[in-house]
Amino acid sequence: MSDDGQDLAEVQRTHWQNTYTAHPGMYGEEPSAPARHAAAVFHAAGARDVLELGAGHGRDALYFAREGFTVQATDFSAAGLEQLSAAARRQAVDRLTTAVHDVRDPLPLPDASVDAVFAHMLLCMALSTEEIHALVGEIGRVLRPGGSFVYTVRHTGDAHYGTGTPHGDDVFEHGGFAVHFFPRDLVDALAEGWSLNEVHAFEEGDLPRQLWRVTQTRPGTPSV
Repeated sequence: MSDDGQDLAEVQRTHWQNTYTAHPGMYGEEPSAPARHAAAVFHAAGARDVLELGAGHGRDALYFAREGFTVQATDFSAAGLEQLSAAARRQAVDRLTTAVHDVRDPLPLPDASVDAVFAHMLLCMALSTEEIHALVGEIGRVLRPGGSFVYTVRHTGDAHYGTGTPHGDDVFEHGGFAVHFFPRDLVDALAEGWSLNEVHAFEEGDLPRQLWRVTQTRPGTPSV
């Protein structure tokens, strides 16, 4: 990116912290449509444990736990995860743990230790293309053979692409939120060495935002 990536990362961390603090439970309690899709994919694959990256205040992590998965939820916002933990206690949801983690760092998990990974709008945050590739490499490392990865990203067909404050590398900022808009060739590049099962276009929220929901599978035979 044209400006210092670490500085932008810290600005974004503070912005999300302040946003979650000012607007607790800002996305509501109902799971996202991509999470419902992911749960069906994970069940069909026989998954037992799910890692959610960028869980925020946890509407999707709570849903996965209610669906019977053992869930590890991470986010770089402690405020969001505190809200998730409080909601889990109120709803008597167990099978769920949280950890503050910045996805620019290696995932704090052993190799081949989870059955499925979910990331809604996480890969399209203020990450460079290099950082996104490194993250997907880490996801491949922690997934067991045959494990599923479902993620969503805003793409270059979105109305906000190319507008707002540019940070280079297809990252543009609106209202304090920096977004890396994905071209299709980046999706394909991230699937190299994987089985790319689906790239599904959908809309969400205001404008409306234009997104892809991507489902890909780590090669190998799932463990029984």
